[in-house]
This record gives sequence, structure tokens and C-alpha cells, in this order.
Amino acid sequence: MRTLFAAIIGIMTMVAAPLSSAVAAEAAGSVYIVAYCEAAAPDVAKVAGELRQQALASRQQPGNIGFTVLQEIGRPSRFAVFEGWRDAAALEAQRTSPGNAAFRDKLNPLLVGPLEIREHHGFSLATPHAKSSAEAVYVVTHVDVFPAGKDQAAALVTALAEANRKLPGNLMFDVLQVEGHPNHFTLVQAWRDRKAFDDSLMAASTRDFRQKITPLEGALYDERLYAAL
Repeated sequence: MRTLFAAIIGIMTMVAAPLSSAVAAEAAGSVYIVAYCEAAAPDVAKVAGELRQQALASRQQPGNIGFTVLQEIGRPSRFAVFEGWRDAAALEAQRTSPGNAAFRDKLNPLLVGPLEIREHHGFSLATPHAKSSAEAVYVVTHVDVFPAGKDQAAALVTALAEANRKLPGNLMFDVLQVEGHPNHFTLVQAWRDRKAFDDSLMAASTRDFRQKITPLEGALYDERLYAAL
């Protein structure tokens, strides 16, 4: 499965174009998890280590299509975890595995609060187009609009993804939709470096999106920058 998860963990060979019919068909039944956690200040390194180990173990599980861990730039105690699974059955098998239970038992005492988990399906995905590097910046944006604006928001996030995949320095731009909440979207981007991301903020496509999405928002626009562990 060549989606954002494969891209982040190093397969980064994407083309800035819509999914091929084969990849789209594969993505249709796939399940994506975006999870967030915050380590207690003395335990940041321990949490990073536990997350790395969980990523290595999970990538070996049947049905896994990617698992990656990001650490927030400027707030190193905060992490974002991405998982991709072939289908709901593969995800459930992982959730109920002894290894996952052991991981949670080790992780939970090191956190300020519980692991926050959101289940998604693919909404606008593209196949991998450029290699990552140590300077790459990953951007996770949560877009939450009032229910009445969900269709307009869907069109806006799709147009933004399609346009920004073509900008200089873009490595990936995928859109996920939260299961059970069609008015909630998670945008996952990767840029060659911080300058490429900063330049994208002033692109006509981004500025047009921000102008049009703001009146629809049900919560503040939440955008965070990360580095891959």
C-alpha cells in the first residue's frame, strides 16, 4: 500500500497525482489511525524509545501497511503516531494482541494523559513522489467544521491537496476523514524543509483555502509541525 504511511517511513517515491485505480481500490477498505500522546518531561526519551519499538513490531504484523512516529518541533514531549491497516480485521487483531497490551502497559505511566486515538479512512490520497531527508518537515492539520459545512469543507480540502502536491518542495499531501465524523478531516503533509513549508503558506491555493474554510470552522484551526523519529 503506497500511501502517506509508506511515504513517511521511507518509501517516498510519490508522484503528485491522484491515486491510480489499483491503489484507490486498495485504499477503499484500509483503516488509518492517528494517535497523539504527551510524555512527562523526565520521560520524553523513554516514550520515544517505546514508540520506536512499537513501530518496528507493528510493521511486522499481518495487514500492516505502515507505522510511523513523529515528534513535534518545539514541543518534543508531544508525539503523533500513524498506523495504516489493510482492513478493520487487521486493525482489531493488532489491538487485541498481547504485544500491544504490553506496549500500552509500558507507555501509559510515562504520559501526562491517555493516548488519544482517532480512526480514519482515506479521503484524498496520492502515491509517493520524492525522497525524504533529515530536514523534512511533517505537518499535521486537524480541520473541524460545523456539520452543515461538511460538503463544502470536503471540496476545499480536496482542492488544497491537489494544488499543494504540485508546489515546490512538497513530498506528500494526504487527506484522511475521521470515522463517524464526516465534518472532521486530518491533513498530513511533508515538505523538503522548513522553507518549503513556509513558502507553501503564502501560495494562492493555501491562502484561498484558509479564507474559505475559516467561516465554516467548528473549532480553531489546529496545525502542528513534526520531525520523523
